Amino acid sequence: MKTIYIVSGLPRSGTSMLMQILDAGGMPVASDRKRKPDRSNPKGYLEVESIIDKLRDNPDYVFNFEGRVLKVIAYGLQYLPPGSYKIIYVERNIDEILDSMEEMMRAKDEERDETKKAFIKLDNKTKADIEEREDMQVLFVNYNEILSSPKKHLEEIHGFLGEINLDLERMIGAVDEKLYRQRRER
Repeated sequence: MKTIYIVSGLPRSGTSMLMQILDAGGMPVASDRKRKPDRSNPKGYLEVESIIDKLRDNPDYVFNFEGRVLKVIAYGLQYLPPGSYKIIYVERNIDEILDSMEEMMRAKDEERDETKKAFIKLDNKTKADIEEREDMQVLFVNYNEILSSPKKHLEEIHGFLGEINLDLERMIGAVDEKLYRQRRER
Protein backbone atom coordinates (compact mmCIF):
# COMPACT_ATOMS: atom_id res chain seq x y z
CA MET A 1 0.00 0.00 0.00
CA LYS A 2 1.35 3.40 -0.99
CA THR A 3 1.72 6.16 1.54
CA ILE A 4 -0.75 9.03 1.42
CA TYR A 5 0.78 12.35 2.49
CA ILE A 6 -1.45 14.77 4.39
CA VAL A 7 -0.99 18.32 5.67
CA SER A 8 -3.43 19.05 8.47
CA GLY A 9 -4.16 21.36 11.38
CA LEU A 10 -6.92 23.67 12.52
CA PRO A 11 -8.27 26.16 9.97
CA ARG A 12 -5.96 29.20 9.65
CA SER A 13 -3.10 27.33 11.35
CA GLY A 14 -0.67 27.59 8.45
CA THR A 15 -1.62 24.57 6.35
CA SER A 16 -1.57 26.60 3.12
CA MET A 17 1.89 27.93 3.99
CA LEU A 18 3.13 24.38 4.50
CA MET A 19 1.58 23.25 1.20
CA GLN A 20 3.39 26.15 -0.53
CA ILE A 21 6.67 25.12 1.12
CA LEU A 22 6.28 21.49 0.01
CA ASP A 23 5.29 22.60 -3.49
CA ALA A 24 8.39 24.82 -3.70
CA GLY A 25 10.52 21.87 -2.57
CA GLY A 26 9.26 19.77 -5.46
CA MET A 27 6.56 17.67 -3.82
CA PRO A 28 3.51 17.19 -6.02
CA VAL A 29 0.48 18.81 -4.34
CA ALA A 30 -3.18 17.89 -4.72
CA SER A 31 -4.99 21.07 -5.67
CA ASP A 32 -7.85 21.78 -8.01
CA ARG A 33 -6.87 25.49 -7.90
CA LYS A 34 -10.56 26.45 -7.62
CA ARG A 35 -9.99 28.60 -4.55
CA LYS A 36 -8.01 31.53 -5.83
CA PRO A 37 -5.41 33.52 -3.88
CA ASP A 38 -6.93 36.38 -1.91
CA ARG A 39 -5.86 38.91 0.71
CA SER A 40 -6.00 36.22 3.44
CA ASN A 41 -3.82 33.82 1.45
CA PRO A 42 -2.06 35.83 -1.28
CA LYS A 43 0.01 32.81 -2.37
CA GLY A 44 -3.00 30.52 -2.67
CA TYR A 45 -4.64 27.74 -0.72
CA LEU A 46 -3.44 24.63 -2.58
CA GLU A 47 -6.41 22.47 -1.67
CA VAL A 48 -9.12 20.29 -3.15
CA GLU A 49 -12.53 21.94 -2.88
CA SER A 50 -14.97 20.22 -0.49
CA ILE A 51 -12.43 17.51 0.40
CA ILE A 52 -14.11 16.79 3.76
CA ASP A 53 -17.51 16.25 2.12
CA LYS A 54 -15.91 14.00 -0.51
CA LEU A 55 -14.11 11.94 2.16
CA ARG A 56 -17.24 11.71 4.33
CA ASP A 57 -19.27 10.43 1.36
CA ASN A 58 -16.55 8.14 0.01
CA PRO A 59 -13.53 7.65 2.31
CA ASP A 60 -11.63 5.72 -0.38
CA TYR A 61 -11.55 8.97 -2.40
CA VAL A 62 -8.31 9.73 -0.55
CA PHE A 63 -6.54 7.02 -2.57
CA ASN A 64 -6.92 9.18 -5.68
CA PHE A 65 -4.11 11.33 -4.25
CA GLU A 66 -1.31 8.75 -4.03
CA GLY A 67 2.00 10.40 -4.81
CA ARG A 68 0.76 13.90 -3.92
CA VAL A 69 0.33 15.77 -0.65
CA LEU A 70 -3.28 16.56 0.24
CA LYS A 71 -4.52 19.23 2.63
CA VAL A 72 -7.22 17.95 5.01
CA ILE A 73 -8.01 20.19 7.97
CA ALA A 74 -8.16 18.53 11.39
CA TYR A 75 -11.89 17.81 11.36
CA GLY A 76 -11.59 15.83 8.12
CA LEU A 77 -8.99 13.36 9.36
CA GLN A 78 -11.70 11.28 11.04
CA TYR A 79 -12.93 10.24 7.56
CA LEU A 80 -9.63 8.71 6.42
CA PRO A 81 -10.06 4.96 5.89
CA PRO A 82 -7.40 2.44 6.95
CA GLY A 83 -4.29 2.97 4.87
CA SER A 84 -0.74 4.22 5.21
CA TYR A 85 -0.45 7.91 6.07
CA LYS A 86 2.26 10.41 6.81
CA ILE A 87 0.69 13.49 8.36
CA ILE A 88 2.34 16.83 8.97
CA TYR A 89 0.13 18.53 11.55
CA VAL A 90 0.52 22.30 11.81
CA GLU A 91 0.01 23.88 15.22
CA ARG A 92 -0.35 27.61 15.87
CA ASN A 93 -1.12 29.90 18.78
CA ILE A 94 -4.91 29.55 19.14
CA ASP A 95 -5.50 33.28 19.58
CA GLU A 96 -3.63 33.96 16.34
CA ILE A 97 -5.86 31.43 14.59
CA LEU A 98 -8.96 33.19 15.90
CA ASP A 99 -7.54 36.62 15.01
CA SER A 100 -6.84 35.35 11.49
CA MET A 101 -10.37 33.97 11.15
CA GLU A 102 -11.87 37.29 12.25
CA GLU A 103 -9.64 39.15 9.79
CA MET A 104 -10.60 36.76 7.00
CA MET A 105 -14.34 37.14 7.76
CA ARG A 106 -13.91 40.88 8.38
CA ALA A 107 -16.09 40.44 11.44
CA LYS A 108 -15.64 40.02 15.17
CA ASP A 109 -16.52 36.58 16.54
CA GLU A 110 -19.12 37.43 19.19
CA GLU A 111 -18.78 33.86 20.53
CA ARG A 112 -14.98 33.89 20.55
CA ASP A 113 -14.59 32.18 23.93
CA GLU A 114 -16.88 29.35 22.80
CA THR A 115 -15.10 29.11 19.44
CA LYS A 116 -11.77 28.91 21.25
CA LYS A 117 -13.02 26.11 23.52
CA ALA A 118 -14.43 24.20 20.52
CA PHE A 119 -11.16 24.53 18.57
CA ILE A 120 -9.07 23.39 21.53
CA LYS A 121 -11.39 20.40 21.99
CA LEU A 122 -11.19 19.54 18.27
CA ASP A 123 -7.41 19.89 18.26
CA ASN A 124 -6.99 17.64 21.31
CA LYS A 125 -9.41 15.01 19.98
CA THR A 126 -7.77 14.99 16.55
CA LYS A 127 -4.30 14.54 18.03
CA ALA A 128 -5.52 11.72 20.29
CA ASP A 129 -7.19 10.01 17.32
CA ILE A 130 -4.01 10.27 15.23
CA GLU A 131 -1.90 8.81 18.04
CA GLU A 132 -4.29 5.84 18.36
CA ARG A 133 -4.10 4.87 14.70
CA GLU A 134 -1.32 2.49 13.75
CA ASP A 135 -1.58 3.45 10.08
CA MET A 136 -0.60 7.09 10.72
CA GLN A 137 2.84 8.54 11.25
CA VAL A 138 2.69 12.14 12.36
CA LEU A 139 5.07 15.04 12.62
CA PHE A 140 3.79 17.99 14.65
CA VAL A 141 5.20 21.32 13.47
CA ASN A 142 4.58 24.80 14.79
CA TYR A 143 3.69 27.63 12.41
CA ASN A 144 5.23 30.26 14.67
CA GLU A 145 8.50 28.33 14.97
CA ILE A 146 8.76 27.66 11.22
CA LEU A 147 8.59 31.40 10.63
CA SER A 148 11.10 32.23 13.35
CA SER A 149 13.69 29.59 12.36
CA PRO A 150 12.70 27.97 9.08
CA LYS A 151 15.90 26.04 8.39
CA LYS A 152 15.75 24.01 11.61
CA HIS A 153 12.07 23.09 11.28
CA LEU A 154 12.07 22.47 7.53
CA GLU A 155 15.04 20.13 7.97
CA GLU A 156 12.79 18.16 10.34
CA ILE A 157 10.03 18.01 7.71
CA HIS A 158 12.59 17.11 5.04
CA GLY A 159 13.77 14.20 7.20
CA PHE A 160 10.21 13.04 7.92
CA LEU A 161 9.56 12.90 4.16
CA GLY A 162 13.00 11.40 3.50
CA GLU A 163 11.75 9.01 0.83
CA ILE A 164 10.77 12.02 -1.30
CA ASN A 165 13.54 13.96 -3.00
CA LEU A 166 12.81 17.52 -1.87
CA ASP A 167 14.89 20.65 -2.40
CA LEU A 168 15.44 21.96 1.14
CA GLU A 169 16.84 25.31 0.01
CA ARG A 170 13.76 26.01 -2.14
CA MET A 171 11.55 25.00 0.79
CA ILE A 172 13.34 27.49 3.05
CA GLY A 173 13.07 30.15 0.34
CA ALA A 174 9.28 29.73 0.25
CA VAL A 175 8.86 30.91 3.85
CA ASP A 176 7.54 34.48 3.76
CA GLU A 177 7.53 36.06 7.20
CA LYS A 178 5.74 39.13 5.80
CA LEU A 179 2.61 36.98 5.70
CA TYR A 180 2.76 36.45 9.48
CA ARG A 181 0.22 39.15 10.26
CA GLN A 182 -1.85 38.03 13.27
CA ARG A 183 1.12 37.89 15.60
CA ARG A 184 0.72 37.39 19.33
CA GLU A 185 3.32 37.20 22.04
CA ARG A 186 3.66 33.74 23.51
